[in-house]
Amino acid sequence: MYLTSDKKKEIFAKHGKNETDTGSAEGQIALFSLRIAHLTEHLKKNDKDFGTQRALISLVGKRRRLLDYLKERDIERYRAIIKELKLRK
Repeated sequence: MYLTSDKKKEIFAKHGKNETDTGSAEGQIALFSLRIAHLTEHLKKNDKDFGTQRALISLVGKRRRLLDYLKERDIERYRAIIKELKLRK
């Protein structure tokens, strides 16, 4: 499996306050980004997998809403996570 509990802890430790801080917007955005990348690679090989395509669109929307929330609340945190995850060019 591509996403183990150890990998999740590592993501939350790097982007959240600590490895048990699963509620921070930065940690959730990082986790969604990893899942989006994985599903994108899957869809490149399996272009007729419409269930996965729907899940991918849903994840992109969730990440977008979290980014919008973070942009409204704290622009510096938003800029930091965008730069760290390289979500913009």
